[in-house]
Amino acid sequence: MAPRPEQELSVALLPFAEIAESILDELSRQDQLREELLRLSRTIIRLAAQSIRAIHRGERELCKTHLAEAEHSILRVERIVQRSPRFHSSGYVADAQKEYAEAWLSYALICNKQIPCPEELHVPEAPYLNALGEAVGELRRSILDSLRREDLACCEDWLESMQQIYEFLVTVDYPDALTGGLRRTTDIVRRILESTRADLTTAFRQQRLQESLERLEKGLEGY
Repeated sequence: MAPRPEQELSVALLPFAEIAESILDELSRQDQLREELLRLSRTIIRLAAQSIRAIHRGERELCKTHLAEAEHSILRVERIVQRSPRFHSSGYVADAQKEYAEAWLSYALICNKQIPCPEELHVPEAPYLNALGEAVGELRRSILDSLRREDLACCEDWLESMQQIYEFLVTVDYPDALTGGLRRTTDIVRRILESTRADLTTAFRQQRLQESLERLEKGLEGY
């Protein structure tokens, strides 16, 4: 005797109920990971900003403390992304990685330390490249701070670092989908470099003029 339609329906729904439960469990797990990533990203961005402020204030030990704290969170982000690759391209993850890399690169460039590579920072290439470009802005800030203090000792070295970064970034000729919009960052780096070179050139000319005037005054005093 053929089974009634109701019996066929109940048998068919049994495995679907198991599938549905599995899907909901996985979505719940992914949602928890997403919330954790959001929290970690906010922490990383905050610590990166604090470390950059410390660099410009000359508080190097405090800067390193903030970077060490941020490293714990960036390593956790890396583990989550490895387990759930769907988060790899999330904007908030890339932003946190970029800010962390920018803080580290700014510290290395301003304090004349060895520049870490992407693997050392546990960030992908695209956030690293954009962080390298944004670190040029922090170098400009350091140069302007030095100009206000009339301390030009490190300015030429920082300008040279900016030039080398720009010359490298213009060679990265790949689609924005791979580089995270690096072309726009590179255009900004070019404008920053040009402005900084002009500011520094003016400052050196003023310094030479001041030195010439001082020598002239000393010469006149001898008469």
